[in-house]
Amino acid sequence: MHSPKILIRNLYKIFGNRPSDAVPLLQQGWSKEKILEEKELLVGINNVSLEINEGEIFVIMGLSGSGKSTLARLINRLYEPTVGEVLIDNRDIFKLSTKEIIHLRCHEMSMVFQSFALLPNRTALGNTAFGLEVAKVKKKERLKRAMQVLEQMGLANFAQKYPHELSGGMQQRVGLARALALNPSILIMDEAFSALDPLKRREMQDLLLQLQKEHQRTIVFVSHDIEEALRIGSRIAIMQDGCLVQVGTPQQIITNPANEYVRSFFDTIDTTRFIKAIDIAIPLPNNTPIPNATIAAQTLLSEVIENLVMNKKALLVVDEHNNHYGYISEAEVLNTLYGASNDH
Repeated sequence: MHSPKILIRNLYKIFGNRPSDAVPLLQQGWSKEKILEEKELLVGINNVSLEINEGEIFVIMGLSGSGKSTLARLINRLYEPTVGEVLIDNRDIFKLSTKEIIHLRCHEMSMVFQSFALLPNRTALGNTAFGLEVAKVKKKERLKRAMQVLEQMGLANFAQKYPHELSGGMQQRVGLARALALNPSILIMDEAFSALDPLKRREMQDLLLQLQKEHQRTIVFVSHDIEEALRIGSRIAIMQDGCLVQVGTPQQIITNPANEYVRSFFDTIDTTRFIKAIDIAIPLPNNTPIPNATIAAQTLLSEVIENLVMNKKALLVVDEHNNHYGYISEAEVLNTLYGASNDH
């Protein structure tokens, strides 16, 4: 059986004096609020277990204080856990020595921050090469690799510019370039695009998706923006009060939210932009005539609805090779819209 790239087991992170005292209380059912009030301990992560597969963009999302950034910082061991394990390629990172952790961060894992965190006295090229310098890559090689990544980012003409001479979007591209210059297998992005305006944020999302097509890394992406999560995520983990509420593909979470907290994220967005025909197709019953009208498996639900309204017939869902994936009728669309959105 194929092992996940990152495996998290029974992970707790409690902040304060004697944090381990809170773990049995949480297991007994004490709330985060009660523990803070009576024990003066802050629950960051409460018994989280999940798997992150190699090559996927795994989005961790939730409201402020939900534990999403704490979880990301545990994955790269910026925080030590109270209890639990994080295994990367079957290695428990909390058992690694300081030397091994430094090697992990220099060669296998990079992080991109919301604040860009660029060095003001270094050019875009110098900032991009910084991680390679820490990893003790020779100057000629690190500058060559840094320049190659800046070219990927569309910043070759700005290589000699300093951070104050770059726009916010360009600064974040440099931050991403610095992380990618190490050619890590794991990239952790903590609210990486949230400081950008909506247009620049979408540009960076497009860039990330394009880079992922070219070189599939395991990306752990922290966000509070459900549209961003739905747009870029292979799978999404939704956090609340330090707990893991639900994990699934964007389509699974839209069509089958775990509770009202998850459902509330979709109140202000048009979910039909994120559901495809293949996501709601159901198998044809035996001895049922095959519908004459077809629709491509990757067609968005908004277009499926238009097609159903025009044809007033069930649609056979097919791929580019004319393989059948089931059919869609008005009933499936209504169930998706009202079963996943508002229960009106």
